[in-house]
Amino acid sequence: MSRLSGKTMEESRVIHEITPLMGKDSLYIAERRKKEFTYPIHNHEVFELNFVEHAPGVRRVVGDSSEVIGEYDLAIITGSDLEHVWEQNTCTSENIREITVHFYLDLSDNGFLARNPFFSLRKMLLEARKGMAFSLHDIMRVYTMLDTLSSVKEGFYAVTQFLSILYELSKSTEMRTLASSSYAKVAVESDSRRVLKVKNYIAKNYTEEIRLNTLAEIAGMSPSAFSRFFKLRTGRTLSEYIIEQRLGYASRMLVDTSNSVAEICYACGFNNLSNFNRIFKKKKNCSPTEFRENYHKTRVIV
Repeated sequence: MSRLSGKTMEESRVIHEITPLMGKDSLYIAERRKKEFTYPIHNHEVFELNFVEHAPGVRRVVGDSSEVIGEYDLAIITGSDLEHVWEQNTCTSENIREITVHFYLDLSDNGFLARNPFFSLRKMLLEARKGMAFSLHDIMRVYTMLDTLSSVKEGFYAVTQFLSILYELSKSTEMRTLASSSYAKVAVESDSRRVLKVKNYIAKNYTEEIRLNTLAEIAGMSPSAFSRFFKLRTGRTLSEYIIEQRLGYASRMLVDTSNSVAEICYACGFNNLSNFNRIFKKKKNCSPTEFRENYHKTRVIV
C-alpha cells in the first residue's frame, strides 16, 4: 500500500505519496476494479502512468489542467511536484478499471536513455513533467500490452513490455501536455535557439509589459517575421503564449498564497482585473475565485 505524508497547511494542501517503489525495484503495478475514485490529490517522486477504463465523467486534474475524461484515459506524469488526481465528478460507472504503474528512469544527459535509440522516449518523459495525455488512437495501439501487463509474472519481461508501451506512446503525433510550464515549474525547452531565448525572456519578465519589438530584437528578426516564425514553431500566437504563461503563474499563486485575486492579477502582468477574470474563466472554465475554492475544497490533508 502507498503511504501519505502531509505538508503544513501553509506549504500545501497536496498529499505527498510515499510509493511502494523502493530500493532496486523497477516497477510497481497496481490493477484495480472499483466503483468510485476516493484517493486524494497527491504528488510523488517517482513517475506514474495511469490508465482508466469505463469511467466517463471522471475529472482528471493535473496541475492547472482540469478535464472530464471519456470511456478511456491514459496519462503519464513525471514531475515530482506536480499534483494530480482523478475525481469521481459525474461518473456513475460501477465497473471502473484502473491500472497504475509507478516507475523511475534516469533522464539525465548521461543516462542510458540519452542514447540514440531512446531519443523519442526520453523526450516524451521530459515533456511529461507537465503531465501528458494520449488520444484514443494512441491508447488502442498499446491496449493489448496494457491489458496484460499486471499478469506478467517474470520481472524482466514485465519491464520490457512496459518499456515497449512507453516507446510506442513516444512515437505518437497526438499526445499533448496538460499543465502549463509556468504552473509545473518546468524550464522551457525548444529545438529552436531563437524561440528558447524568447521563452526565457518571457519567463523572467512576465510581470512586466512585454513588447513584440523587444522579442523580435532578441530573436534577430523583424516583428512581422518573428510573429509568423513563433506561431510556426510553437503552434500558438505570441499573445496566446504570454497569456498562457501568466495564467499558469496566476493559478500557482491562487493555490500557494492567500493573496487577493486583484493582487495576483497585477503580480502576473495583467493590467485590468475584469479582463483577467474574463480570460481566466474562458481558459479554465471557472473564475479565479472558483478555482481557488475548488482546489481547497477537494484537496484536504488526510
